[in-house]
Amino acid sequence: MYYPLSAFIGLRYAKAAKGSHFIAFINLFSVIGIALGLMALLTVLAVMNGFEAELKLRNLGITPHILVQHEDTQRDTPQDYTAIAEVRAQAEQIDYEGLVQSPSALQGVMVQGIDPAVMNQNSVIANNLLVGSLNNLVAGQYGVVIGHALARKLNLTIGEKTRLFAAKNSFFGPFGRTYNQRLFTVVGVFDMASALDDKVVLLNIEDAAKLIRSNVQDVSATRLFLHDAFTYLPIVQQLNAKGLRTTDWRTQQGALFDAVKMEKNMMSLMLLLIIAVAAFNIVSALVMVVTEKQGDIAILLTQGMTRSKVMQIFLFNGVYNGIKGTVWGLAGGLLLVFQLNNIIELFNLPIYLGPDGQGLPIQLEWQQVLVLVATSLGLCFLASLYPAFRAVRVEPALALKYE
Repeated sequence: MYYPLSAFIGLRYAKAAKGSHFIAFINLFSVIGIALGLMALLTVLAVMNGFEAELKLRNLGITPHILVQHEDTQRDTPQDYTAIAEVRAQAEQIDYEGLVQSPSALQGVMVQGIDPAVMNQNSVIANNLLVGSLNNLVAGQYGVVIGHALARKLNLTIGEKTRLFAAKNSFFGPFGRTYNQRLFTVVGVFDMASALDDKVVLLNIEDAAKLIRSNVQDVSATRLFLHDAFTYLPIVQQLNAKGLRTTDWRTQQGALFDAVKMEKNMMSLMLLLIIAVAAFNIVSALVMVVTEKQGDIAILLTQGMTRSKVMQIFLFNGVYNGIKGTVWGLAGGLLLVFQLNNIIELFNLPIYLGPDGQGLPIQLEWQQVLVLVATSLGLCFLASLYPAFRAVRVEPALALKYE
């Protein structure tokens, strides 16, 4: 196969080990370092992406993506928000704080008065019900759907009664502040495996309004279901520009997702430094090659090779090692990512962080893979620049003086 002369010589230098075992040793370990760093970075990012996706699915499956508050002048004219891009559905909802009491315990919760038909089609809660159904939330029957964690805390099972207190619209009586309260029947139990399972209860929107002695039209807001909860900001800005007041999931969950993002970025930075250290090992190896091959460089220059071609020889040499490390790291990283849970199971490692002991959540984003590969190759190219410039500065007369 035909190669350009600079590529042919650079490849020969990169593969040659005879008479320069130490240089070959440094080259080998720089390649191995790049491969191991890229493998570790791909694996960590895939796992962190999986955790973030699980949090988004489970926590933001309970928390409303966006709530549009109704102004007094807008209550009689319902608006259709599904025409906005990324909004897949909408439903009226009532939210307020409350207390759930059982014979054995008391727990503060966030009450969500929902439209069961819309929630059944658009909420992941409907797919994570252990017993019962959202359709059991029939207006006037005063049913409640609670999380599995809350059911265990309060020692409640399906069909049992529990007393619900509402903080909203409380009033002062002869004995002080009096809270609205009523007995509800547990008609469903969901398990989202999230931190909100013991903090949210679901009522029919009509029953939620009656509990606080109000009408649905007076206290409800419009809940927007988005295709991707992370695309909330342009929609919120668009609604605010129309004079509408909104609240979004970041009010309750923003700090958690910011912490996950910061942790992912810091882990990526630390592992990227491993690749950088391995890539800059190429500098020491190439400097030794340049020092060893000064006579060869001088001969090539005297035979008419331009200095830019000489520079390309050593750039190709360094990038070749980078490509080898990147390819090995990419292949090893993809293999490790797709077989990680099988490896954990094979070695019986006690890592079961997914829901129901399913192992680590894995989500590989190919855009991130391409960025990492390009970054690895870029670092190797930068590491090759100094030795290549040093080769260009070789003076043939001085290099061949004692030959």
